[in-house]
Amino acid sequence: MASKRLLKRDVNYVLGDIIEAAYINQLANPKQDPKQTEEIVDEAITTFDELIVKINQKDVENKKQHFKAIEKELETRAQGLVAKINAL
Repeated sequence: MASKRLLKRDVNYVLGDIIEAAYINQLANPKQDPKQTEEIVDEAITTFDELIVKINQKDVENKKQHFKAIEKELETRAQGLVAKINAL
């Protein structure tokens, strides 16, 4: 079972890397509309906030199952964000 600390660290690193990749893409393509990149960054920040709230929930019966679900959600949402960056 992942601890809260490690799960928070994973969420921070994964979404931080996605935000960094979005900004690198924006710098590499200066003629591209920056609003698209800003939307991806905003979505990543929203995802971060939502996942941290879920990690900090106190009234969870099965913590192991709860954390596994959060890990799975992080993976699927991160893949979606990376796909959006790649589509730019």
